[in-house]
Amino acid sequence: KGIQMRVHHGEVFGLLGPNGAGKSTLVKILMTVIRPSRCTGTMLGQPVGSQSVLRRIGYLPEHHRFPPYLTGAQVLDFYAALTEVPKATRKARIPELLELVGMQDWGGVKVSRYSKGMRQRVGIAQALMNDPDIVLLDEPTDGVDPVGRRDIREILAELKRRGKTVFLNSHLLSELEMVCDRVAILVHGEVATQGTIDELTAGKERYEIELAPEDADSQLDTALAGVVRFAEAEEHEQAGERDARPTGKLATGEWVEVDRAMLRVGTTEAATIQPIIDRLRAHGAVIKSIRQCRPSLEDLFMAAVSEQGEGVGGTKPGNRTPQRTKGGRA
Repeated sequence: KGIQMRVHHGEVFGLLGPNGAGKSTLVKILMTVIRPSRCTGTMLGQPVGSQSVLRRIGYLPEHHRFPPYLTGAQVLDFYAALTEVPKATRKARIPELLELVGMQDWGGVKVSRYSKGMRQRVGIAQALMNDPDIVLLDEPTDGVDPVGRRDIREILAELKRRGKTVFLNSHLLSELEMVCDRVAILVHGEVATQGTIDELTAGKERYEIELAPEDADSQLDTALAGVVRFAEAEEHEQAGERDARPTGKLATGEWVEVDRAMLRVGTTEAATIQPIIDRLRAHGAVIKSIRQCRPSLEDLFMAAVSEQGEGVGGTKPGNRTPQRTKGGRA
């Protein structure tokens, strides 16, 4: 299916999606590991797949395997030689990159003794041996423990400070939210949405007012009667929302949603919720907490997947891989 996205110079861009959505397939297309039926787009101003562009890209594939009998330093030298990095350059960059990824004390140790996190760090160093302009990392934190994931986040932050463009593919939403400047959500081989976290959550911020459970049913209806206009049951049925939560609007237009003992109001203005708080207190309701929230990346992801009618394994039957890709730019 058609995929259109733009990656800006010097940013960390995250591609996320459920298993089977086509994330790794897209990365493999960009690296010409597999060929699409049709592809148009540019990377570094040149057509996708151009040999001159590939020489300026560093790549860490998913489920990579390094020869266990080689040391970390030998791995870097071997793979850099395959990409025709000059010997003198390799000799200078190996200790520099081992230090960058925190493996300077392990460069002379065989890969067979490395943990998963250590292998991932050496993999990132391998992707940097040719001093690339773009670094494509396919699931770099998969299977890595929390300490290792933190270390990899710090490496990505350092790459950004050095002006590298990082294209990061992952299904670990919390990791992407912490490191990415912008993200795209891929569902069924299509980009459902993309942008910065602020752009994707714009207009979706809310206040949440939590009541003591015993007060919820007895107090909400009467307390909110003069403040919130709730949709009638017939309106929900006409919209096909028979099991919808009670929703309504304030006089100023902000949406209100009631979910048992939780009241959500679509606003970031504290003054907007004051009449609601005053009414609740006047009717004796016990307010347990009031907090300002914005949707997390997980919330955005689940909404995008739900809107696209996500199936088992991340794909709809008969739509296992993207057929063409468009507009991949960096």
